Amino acid sequence: MKKSSFLFFLVFSVQFCFSQEEKIINGKVVVKDAKVSDIRVINLSNEKETITNRKGEFSILVKPDDLLVFSADYLDYMRKIVEQDDYDSGFITIQMTSKINKLDEVVVKNYSGVNAVALGILSKPAKEYTPAERRLFGATSSPVDALINYLSGRTKMLEKGVEIEKREFMLDKLDGLYPDEFYLQNLGIEKERIKGFHYFLVEDSRFPEALDAKNKMLATFLIIEIAQKYNLLNEK
Repeated sequence: MKKSSFLFFLVFSVQFCFSQEEKIINGKVVVKDAKVSDIRVINLSNEKETITNRKGEFSILVKPDDLLVFSADYLDYMRKIVEQDDYDSGFITIQMTSKINKLDEVVVKNYSGVNAVALGILSKPAKEYTPAERRLFGATSSPVDALINYLSGRTKMLEKGVEIEKREFMLDKLDGLYPDEFYLQNLGIEKERIKGFHYFLVEDSRFPEALDAKNKMLATFLIIEIAQKYNLLNEK
C-alpha cells in the first residue's frame, strides 16, 4: 500500500511539473564581433517569432523543452532547448558566432578509415543521437523512468520535440538548395515569402523523404506540386 501511494505521489508530482503553461521569457544574444540587432528568434514548438533589438534583447513565449532557433545571414545557426531552469528564471543568454567567410589554406589528413568498427571495438557504427533524441532516450532508458515519463506525458512531449528537430534540420538543408530565382520564376513565390514556404514544405512528409534519399529530381517535382497548394492558400 505504501509503495502504491508513493508511486501515485511521484507520478502526480512529475505530471504537475511537466504540465506547465507557456509564458513570456526574456533573453539576450551575445556576439563577440558582430551586431546583435535584427537576429531572428523562432520557437519551433509554437511557431512564435521575434527579432532582437539593438542590444540583442528579445522576449518570446515558451514552455520547458521548446526548441528555439536563432539565425542571421552573418551568424552561425544556433539552437537552444528551453530548460526548466530557463523557464523558472525567465531569462536566457545565447552566445552566437560570426560566419567565417574565408579560411586560410590548411592540410587535412584523412583518418576516416580509423574508427571503432575498423578497430574491432564495434560490429557496426554506433548510432549518433541528436540533442532531442538524447533527451528522449534518457527519459525511456530504464523501466521506472519510462513509466513515470509516459504517465506524466513527458515522453509524448519529447517525441514531439524529436519531430520538431527533424523539421528544423530539414529547414537547414533547404537554405541555399535552390536559388531565389527558382522560387520567383518557377514557383511564383516572392522572396519575402520563401522562408514561410519552407515551413509549409517540410510539413509534407514526401518532400523530406526525397531530400533524405538525395533524390533531387523527385524533390523538385514535389516542390512544384506543393508550391501550387501554398499559392492557393495565400490567395484566399
